[in-house]
Amino acid sequence: MICDIKDPASAVSALKAKHGPDAKIFGAVCDVSDTASVRAFAKQSQEKLGTVHYWVNNAALNGGRKPFLEVSDEAIEAVVKVNMFGVLICTKVAMELMFDQAGVTGHVFNTVGSGVRGGGTPGYVTYGAAKRGLPQMTDSLVAELEGKTQGYSWPPSSTPGAVNVHTLSPGMVFTDLLLKDSTPELRKFPFGVLAATPEEVARDLVPKMLATTGTGTFVEYLTRPRTLLKFFNRFVKQEKSDIIDDDGNVIKKDGVAYNEDGVRALY
Repeated sequence: MICDIKDPASAVSALKAKHGPDAKIFGAVCDVSDTASVRAFAKQSQEKLGTVHYWVNNAALNGGRKPFLEVSDEAIEAVVKVNMFGVLICTKVAMELMFDQAGVTGHVFNTVGSGVRGGGTPGYVTYGAAKRGLPQMTDSLVAELEGKTQGYSWPPSSTPGAVNVHTLSPGMVFTDLLLKDSTPELRKFPFGVLAATPEEVARDLVPKMLATTGTGTFVEYLTRPRTLLKFFNRFVKQEKSDIIDDDGNVIKKDGVAYNEDGVRALY
């Protein structure tokens, strides 16, 4: 069950073309910054899937890459509403849904991005600040789920289902969110060295997510060993990126569609 603020029908069609017309793949319009929209999506998900085992909070805005004082008030509000409030309300709704599923342990994954480990994110002040708060939010929820809220007997032992919450870190992915407003220098480094395609990241992360047990797990693509290997391959073995050329331009392959920011169309 996928959602977007725009109709995801074309994405659903592409997935069905790959996995078969009878595959249980559905889509819906959902504005994660709007509580009513999120609750409607959760209800649709239950109706379509029956049981929801995994909920991934992945929607994000970065507000465009520019100095903070050049970011509009409206953009700041939108980034915070999607990246922080959206994750909060989506997590709350997902937990309510999962606690009500008898005999099922559900998993909620909150996706983090730049700034999550500290350090500045120049050009993305609002985005970095919102993302930095997500691990704290997840840690707090883990403590609550472990019964550490003083003065409260929570979570109640009588709930039909159970919930675990986790942090998901895909690293740098060649999407519009990464490449929009980028410079040749950024595309050469770090993007050209550390970024990966959506398919590469998914092949690594999905099995890890499905194998996750317990709660509070940090599931990441760009691990320290992988980061060191990427540096070794680029700067010691002198291997070049097949996505970014030496001038910091996206390498466009024949027969593939790209948008104006150089992002490859996935469907």
